[in-house]
This record gives sequence, C-alpha cells and structure tokens, in this order.
Amino acid sequence: MRIGFLPIDDRPVCYTLPELITQCNSDIEILMPDRNSLGNLTKYADTERIFEWLRGLENLDALILSLDTAAYGGLISSRRCPETFEQIKEKILKLKEILKEKSCKIYAFSSVMRISNNNVNEEEKPYWDRWGKKIFDYSYQTHKLGCESCIHNVIPTDILEDYLNTRKRNFEINKIYLEWQKEGLFDTLIFSKDDCAEYGFNVQEAKFLQDLGGFVKTGADEIPMSLLSRAITDNLDCGLKVTPIFLEPEGKNLISNYEDISIEKSVKGQLELAGCEIVEEKEADIILYVNNFKTRQGEIVMKVPTESFSESFTPALDKPFALADVRFANGSDNSFVKELFKNSEILKSENFLGYSAWNTSANSLGSLICAMICRYCAKKNYNKKAVEKLNLTRFLDDWAYQANIRQELSAPDSEELAKKMKIYENMLKDVLGIENMPEVKYSFPWKRLFEVEIEFN
Repeated sequence: MRIGFLPIDDRPVCYTLPELITQCNSDIEILMPDRNSLGNLTKYADTERIFEWLRGLENLDALILSLDTAAYGGLISSRRCPETFEQIKEKILKLKEILKEKSCKIYAFSSVMRISNNNVNEEEKPYWDRWGKKIFDYSYQTHKLGCESCIHNVIPTDILEDYLNTRKRNFEINKIYLEWQKEGLFDTLIFSKDDCAEYGFNVQEAKFLQDLGGFVKTGADEIPMSLLSRAITDNLDCGLKVTPIFLEPEGKNLISNYEDISIEKSVKGQLELAGCEIVEEKEADIILYVNNFKTRQGEIVMKVPTESFSESFTPALDKPFALADVRFANGSDNSFVKELFKNSEILKSENFLGYSAWNTSANSLGSLICAMICRYCAKKNYNKKAVEKLNLTRFLDDWAYQANIRQELSAPDSEELAKKMKIYENMLKDVLGIENMPEVKYSFPWKRLFEVEIEFN
C-alpha cells in the first residue's frame, strides 16, 4: 500500500512519528516531502516544492493532506501568514488541479484557527504577547453575550482588525474546501479545532461548518495520523473491533485540558474516525486501556496536580492491547508506568500494540490508535526492529523526558539531556526486552523544551 503523506510541519511527532509507525508494517510504504521543505516555528513551508512533490507522486492508494501546509505553509503559519484571501485562494486552486489528477482516495484536514488564552506569542502573531488574553476575552464574551463585547474598546483598532481579517480569511478558505468535498474531491475532510473553550469565534465557526455539512473534530497534531489510520483500514480491509476500558470509569465523562468533549467521547470519536468498530470486550479484536483521570487532568509542566494511578494493573495478555496514558496532559503518569514495569510480561508480550502519553488526550489517542492498527494489520509479519524503536521512542519521550527530565532542565541542552537519559535507556532495555539497544541521539529541533527529537544509530 503506497500512501502519500503531507505533514503539518517538521516536528518529530508530525514527521518522524508517522514514519516510525508505518515502518512497523512492511505492507505499507509512506511517501513524504523532503523535511527541509516543511515549515517550523519560524519559517513557512516551501509550497512550490511541495506542489512539485505532489505532482510527482504516482501509483498511490491514498493521499493524506494537511491543507494548512499547502495553503499557508503550516499550522502555525496559518495564524501568522500575511497573504490575503485572494492570494491564498489562487494557491489552493493550483492544489486542486494537482489533486484532480490523482486516482487515489484523498484524506484531508484543515484547522479552525485557534484562540489561545494567554499572552504568549511563540506560535502567534507578534502582538499576541500583549493583546492575546484580551482578544481571547473579546472572542469569548462576544459569543457568549450574542453581541459585541465592550472589550474591543481596549484593544487597538488596527490589531483587532488584523486579527479578525485573518480569522475571516481562514474561515472563507475552509468553506471553499467544504465545497470541494461536496464535489467529490476528498474521500474524507476534517476540520480540526484545538485549545477550545466553551465560547469563542472558533466555536462559532466550527458550528457553522457543521451546519453546512462539514465534519469537525477536536484535536490537531494527531489528525493526519487519524486519517492515516482510516486510509489503512479502508485499503487493507482490516476494520477492527475495539473495546475501550477506562481505568477510572467514574471519570470518563470529564473533559481533558485543551478540549471541549469528555474523554469517553474523545476515545470513541478517535476510534470511529480511524475506521474501528466499538464493541463489547468478548467481541473485541483489541482492548484499548485508557489511564484516565478521576477528577481533573493533571499537567506536570504547568504544575497542575491530579491523583495518580494507585491500583494494580494487569491487562489480559491473551488478546492484543494498547495503552493510552492520558491522566496527565503532555507526559506520562509516573505511577502508571511504575505499575507497568512491575510485570515484565506486559510490555514484552506479542500482544502489546503500543503506548502513548504525548501532549493532549487527542494527540495521544490518535497516534496510538494509528500505531495499533498498523501493528495489528501486519499480523505476524510485523517489523520487530521498527516496533522496538517506536515503543522505545514513546517511553523515552513521553515518560523519561516529558514526565521527568524536562522538569530538571532550564534550557535546551542536548548533551545534558543525553547524560540524564542514560538511566532511563537502561531501564527500558530491560522492561521492553530489547536485545541490542541502539545508540540514541537527542536534539531540540525547535530550540525549545516543548519537544525533543529522538534518533537511533
């Protein structure tokens, strides 16, 4: 199965994670543009190079598209890009002509522009460091009240106009994509929304797109992998029956940080998008265990506490299973990982299909479900080395780094990180049953602590 895949940007979770996942199944070949052509925190993607790459793709079974990359140069660029509606429209019309030449199924997504509730401009326009929180409040109150909030009086007119014009541009572009779907260009089209509050312009826009017939999904970074899951289940005819089991069943109706739906709805939505059927345990091909939260989702970096896992845990090893660790946002629950390590058979089992605990609940779930589908559909012909690298990456990143070492670093320092990670590497070699531990290299591709890149020699 040949799959073209256009990522959101060049982050490891957007670029190398899909590669790692698909390498586990030798029946899948993933084709991506040169990483240097993609956008990052400070540059836009080279859309001309990307369009040339798209034109050259042949004999595809499926094409996964981040429309934000094609239109604006990336997800972050979609909030910063200075081009006008007419300029963006001209660009995407070129994209449409390329896509019309493809005979494969096309799975695409575009974001509903987020509104972050802070004064941090790292991923926003420069003025966000002063006016971001006020713009959020203006958006929230205007939607909630049903009329324009007086907060607009305290935001400089030129800044507010620029922000609203950017929103309107992106929203009008999304309406064009929706028309393309109705024409039959896309097999699947998702509008993603992340960092959601109860009210706001993004919530209004999402509702409007839904009313027009669009499919809106909470999440962002994981959605290309969710679409990859759907492409695999569609093309390899391996539709799966899955039972989600919540380790804190009384908390499954609670809402995760940065999301606007319950963790139960998030799990079921991700499974359904991936082409899986949710069934009772006795009928299941796979059990998806969810380490959810009792009262609220914690967040280690932001020092938001929550009650850690405190029970014993032994999955049924006679059936394939995967582990979604979402008790904390952006990092593992140390108590849950400790419990996993007590029983050496859990992570060494042939039926262990993957673990994930990175960033939001939707991020963890979407990528984990993709990994478990790839691994399961490969049956006994999976690539053992690739599976080892994928599992090692997730535990080194989500557990060792995000839940532990990140709290000890004041600035990105690859050498210091490598020294601190050694003890975790040795532990994982034993619990994962890795015979020949590869040499591991660490770096900070966006020169910030938020994400780390893990490479193997």
